[in-house]
Amino acid sequence: MADQGLIKETAVAVVGKLKSGEVSPLDLLDILEQRIAEVDGKVNALPTLCFDRARTQARALMKKPASERGLLAGLPVPIKDLTAVAGVLTTQGSPIYKDNVPAKSDILVEHLENNGGVIYAKSNTPEFGAGANTFNEVFGATRNPWDTSRSAAGSSGGAAVALATGTAWLAHGSDMGGSLRNPASFCGIVGLRPSIGRVAHTIAAAIDRNLGVQGPMARNVEDLALLLDAMSGEHPADPLSLPLLPNSFLSAARSGTKPKRVAYSPDLGITPVDPEVAAITRKAAQRFAEVGVIVEEAHPDLREAHECFHVLRAFDFALSKAALLRSKRDQLKPEVIWNIEEGLKLTVEQLERAEAQRVAMTARTLEFFEKYDLLLAPATIVPPFPVENRYVAECAGKKFDNYVEWLGIVYAITLVCCPALSLPCGFTASGLPVGLQMVAPNRGEAQLLAGAKLLEDILGLRGTTPIDPRPPK
Repeated sequence: MADQGLIKETAVAVVGKLKSGEVSPLDLLDILEQRIAEVDGKVNALPTLCFDRARTQARALMKKPASERGLLAGLPVPIKDLTAVAGVLTTQGSPIYKDNVPAKSDILVEHLENNGGVIYAKSNTPEFGAGANTFNEVFGATRNPWDTSRSAAGSSGGAAVALATGTAWLAHGSDMGGSLRNPASFCGIVGLRPSIGRVAHTIAAAIDRNLGVQGPMARNVEDLALLLDAMSGEHPADPLSLPLLPNSFLSAARSGTKPKRVAYSPDLGITPVDPEVAAITRKAAQRFAEVGVIVEEAHPDLREAHECFHVLRAFDFALSKAALLRSKRDQLKPEVIWNIEEGLKLTVEQLERAEAQRVAMTARTLEFFEKYDLLLAPATIVPPFPVENRYVAECAGKKFDNYVEWLGIVYAITLVCCPALSLPCGFTASGLPVGLQMVAPNRGEAQLLAGAKLLEDILGLRGTTPIDPRPPK
């Protein structure tokens, strides 16, 4: 029987053991299958398993010399249920696709497999990724392992919970309005939204859709960088994809490169924030000063973010889902219907205004980064909320106009095209995780990862996951 203690090892360490032959991909699949049987029933992170497929892939990989098994060398990775995996149930969290088994994988999945990733599960997501709470009518809700009465956020909630509970060493996620960053914050793990084009994926609905990107999730910064390396690279089927950089992101994370000046903002000037979350993130940001980094309170001018994101997100839903509204309306959840209908009502003038706002905010943010190396802010404005709540309706006395407005602190960063991650930075008085959002200028993943690793070292929270799911106190 393979050693269950490997669950607690870092992905970097486990890949080292794979490359040395100390463990095999089949050993790791046995470990994960046992761990999932023990804990996933309490959290519902990985509702679809494909271990037979994974073992077939692992055996094929093991026939190759160790030097030809790719960056991940046979490490198992779950794929978010929005993304197609050939021969595996891919529901997108929707009753419409509850029996959908695609014949072809997304190019992201093919890329990971070519880099030695072994796909063994699909992670849970809200319907079509809409809404930052992971529940759907196909598989039900995913629960936060720090308190199973709480939300894991979303839409990459299943991926974050798998990492936090030790049913994954690395996980794939995606992010439009914080879908990687929110669950990372709620679950005490690390999630990175990369620059547009950093991770190639199969194009759907429009060539130039760029609010949503694919990205890595992990328990620590080095593991995150390793998965970003395995996910990165251009592909002719994704015209926006970027070529590989000459130096790896893992080497960047390990470089020790220190930012000279960073900015912290509790609210980016656009949103209410829970006072406890603001206090925890501010304290974490200020700890950069311990190693000589200048920390100032500042943020770029993002005042148009709410109007701009509402319009562009609605347009994206109309592009990608209007056909479903016409043919399957009765099988769509209310929030998805609302999103599509908002998009179909848009005028060209509204789109013109929103695109101009995005250009202006991006230009101001670029200018802001001439002075600051990194921007720090809360990754979410509240601690994990009760899992029964569909979304956050109000914060610090302010009621929100719609079900996505509480995500302004992350979607503002989406709009200005910056890479951003959520780093575990502390816990509330009730023991729930809080994430610090760290932002770098466009295509600045290397400096972002270096700064995140530096602060991770200072904060000393690495290794707080995996945990066994904890019942409500």
